Amino acid sequence: MRVRQLTAAAVALLLAASLGGCSDDPGPARAPAPAPAAADPTVGTGDVRLADRAGVRDGGTLRWALDGVPATLNVYQDAASADSALLAHALYPALFRPDEHGRLVPDPDYLEDAESTPPGQQPQVVTYRLNPQAVWSDGTPLSAADLDAQRAALSGRDPAYRGVRPAGYDAVDSITQGADPHEVRVTFRRPYAEWRALFGPLYPAADTATPAAFARALTDGGRPSAGPYVLSRYDTEGGKVTVERNPLWWGDPPKADRIDFLAVAPERRLDALDQDRLDVATLTAAVDRAQPVPSASAPAAPPPAAPPEAAPEAAPEAAATALRRAESLPGVTVHRAAAASLTQLTLNATRGPLTDPLVRRALTGAVDRRRIADAALTPLGLPAAPLGSHLLAGDQEGYRDNSGAAGRADVGRLLDEAGWTRPADGGTRARGGTPLALSLLVPAGSATAKRTADALTAGLAESGIAVQQVAAPAESFVGDRLTAGDYDLALFSWPAGPSPASEQRPAYAKPRPDADGTPEPGSNFGRAGTEEIDRLFDRAAAELDPQARLDLLQEADARIWQFGHSVPLYQRPELVGVRAGVVGAGAYGFGWPRFQDVGWSG
Repeated sequence: MRVRQLTAAAVALLLAASLGGCSDDPGPARAPAPAPAAADPTVGTGDVRLADRAGVRDGGTLRWALDGVPATLNVYQDAASADSALLAHALYPALFRPDEHGRLVPDPDYLEDAESTPPGQQPQVVTYRLNPQAVWSDGTPLSAADLDAQRAALSGRDPAYRGVRPAGYDAVDSITQGADPHEVRVTFRRPYAEWRALFGPLYPAADTATPAAFARALTDGGRPSAGPYVLSRYDTEGGKVTVERNPLWWGDPPKADRIDFLAVAPERRLDALDQDRLDVATLTAAVDRAQPVPSASAPAAPPPAAPPEAAPEAAPEAAATALRRAESLPGVTVHRAAAASLTQLTLNATRGPLTDPLVRRALTGAVDRRRIADAALTPLGLPAAPLGSHLLAGDQEGYRDNSGAAGRADVGRLLDEAGWTRPADGGTRARGGTPLALSLLVPAGSATAKRTADALTAGLAESGIAVQQVAAPAESFVGDRLTAGDYDLALFSWPAGPSPASEQRPAYAKPRPDADGTPEPGSNFGRAGTEEIDRLFDRAAAELDPQARLDLLQEADARIWQFGHSVPLYQRPELVGVRAGVVGAGAYGFGWPRFQDVGWSG
């Protein structure tokens, strides 16, 4: 995966969530992992109201909230957003879907089977058997040409294709038709274990075959798609995207006649639900970033001019009030889940006391993850489940708490050894008259971030480490602070996807010198790494034996714990309001909507 600065899509996750998602590849893979053909992809650790299809009536319109009408439906473009990915699930194929534990298996609507050559056999060849009924909305069958054009666009070999380059496409050597038009053979130039994450979503060859075609936004209704729905209206100014049943759809017929995706700002969603203007709306930001309502009896004076960096302060009391209101809305249920996103504390190894590995180890040991998870999640009605892995979510297949690899650190002894001694009054430690004081960068306006930061600050103070919280708005949090290294500690989230060896590697890759010899951290905001950790990630990405691959990932995670790079805290919370009678919608966790099953109960 290309190591680069975060794109607009990743910053959008900061704006939409309580603790923003930072990702080297915020495009398609930011929609979770795929699922067993026999399994219902909406069942599991998500919170979704399900019903047998026979109990869902045919017809009707659903109104679904977007943060905004996205600039593009090509999720591989820099301008893509989480809303681009949501719409793509309704309009475009994904050869694999995620289940509730992040496992990738064929989606039978598009793929009958897929098989890779066994471990050790070179070259690796994956044979896909496409569903013979699968066609684009212009009647053209899905074929090897579609996969090959997308591979060429995303491999990075032609710099004229500008946009996100997801991991794995550069490992493909060739794509050819197999025994018949529905068989596709993909030959890899090097083994690639996470091949199931490729071609999801898949675009028609006409939209990826040339750089000019790839650059199109795909927002006009004339472009071919191949989902249960087709695009019928794309009104950027009016804030509305409408999809209608695909007349050539070959799978289970969509239950709803159409879905209206409406741009509704988070702060307006509770009103929109209350006024029966929405049926499905993510409420995470609406609750997390709620601001106090001015008293009607005493109109507030105009606020003073604010500096450019200013942003609304976090208001935990207002967030609690907003959650109570959401829970009391008539005819609306609040669904809750742990999102496929890992909130962590990152330590900047190039700043002050944190340049000392002893201090980083001590600080890692001083973080009370359970206390923090309780402070962040319990007020939202979610279990206070601390994370013990940098690479896998707690509900992801293969998850293991590796925090013990760091050892049972004697925090006081380590800090004493590093020269930071504690005064007799038990206050802040100091060395040579300089106090052990660190800055903590947090997303401005987030009540969850504030509760997290307060619990962290109190816990570290008990070990003699002083923390000063610095709230930064999303516009500057990434470029001006994280990328620039202007912080000691930072709170943010990384997406947890189905391909941890490839997707998580940039966060921990050892910085390499650029042309002038200066280390370039890329997406490693901790700004330090080791050759051993890099090798473990590379070996895992190339290991075709699933258990051996998982063992390598566990070993990499253990080394990250020992290195004192960062501290995983908890999975980011996800809250979704759903109107009574709507089935198949809710908080999906690792899953995503199966839009043909979403509708109104009979």
